[in-house]
Amino acid sequence: MLALIPVLTAAQGSRENYIKRYNQLASRLGPSGMGIETLLDDWGRDFPDDTLMLGARFNYYFNKSSRDTLIVSAEKRHLGNAPIITLKDSLGRDVSYFEEKNYDDSLFALALNSIDRLIAMDPQALDWRLSRTAALTAYEKGSPDMALSSLRALVDYNYKESPSWKYPGLGKVDNEVFKAFMQDYCAAFWKLGTPSSQEAFKSLSDLMLSYNPSDAVFMDNLGSWYLVCAKNHKKALKIYGKVLKAHPDDLTAIRNCILISRRERNTKMEMKYLPMLEKYTQDENEKAQARMRLTALAGGA
Repeated sequence: MLALIPVLTAAQGSRENYIKRYNQLASRLGPSGMGIETLLDDWGRDFPDDTLMLGARFNYYFNKSSRDTLIVSAEKRHLGNAPIITLKDSLGRDVSYFEEKNYDDSLFALALNSIDRLIAMDPQALDWRLSRTAALTAYEKGSPDMALSSLRALVDYNYKESPSWKYPGLGKVDNEVFKAFMQDYCAAFWKLGTPSSQEAFKSLSDLMLSYNPSDAVFMDNLGSWYLVCAKNHKKALKIYGKVLKAHPDDLTAIRNCILISRRERNTKMEMKYLPMLEKYTQDENEKAQARMRLTALAGGA
């Protein structure tokens, strides 16, 4: 997820030499390779407010702060990830081994200090703000409190101040692009699968809906939260119903309504949504299964 600062571009004078040397070292050894810290210290001494130097320093400290650890668990997934290997214990039970990154607090703080300076120098550089939030998400893992706080502040700033965002490789960052970025974080929180991350998923979705009341994506998010986390089928169906009224081809809503109807063994409800699935899905196998299921239910009605 982490959107790191892009490869540096050449400038003038001695600064050009720093950029060239950095790109050579980073391409061979990675952003935290041997010799890079010394280069960054020299670069920072000569050009203390250079944004490219600060971006490289953020990359250096963030990568330097991380270390891989091995998690042993009886669970099949850990923070949304599959195990790197599963073995049997002496009783024949599955034991899963997961790789997880942990971060040194002091080095991570130095990374944040660098990117905070970048954001202060150019508040409309959206890539730096998202890089900061991605770093926080990685650091906090299943309890993304600081990441959520950062995103909520970003959302409020976006809709109240209407900044002219800049993002490398993109043209105009309009509301659709901004919403897509926020949905990426909703998806990341959901994948983590912890109670705290699921609450963050709902909080961010709620906030986005406060500014985009009829947005189907964030309404679907709330429907999923009520379905999976709150186990409130009635509330989930109400939300999905609103989505389908405005967007009858919304497959997330259709599929989850079918799921609810099956869990509640409500044949009449399932027969309402199966024709919609058959009509709108582009998956020929799913279309055929919906048709077969509908035929079977009609025959038993």
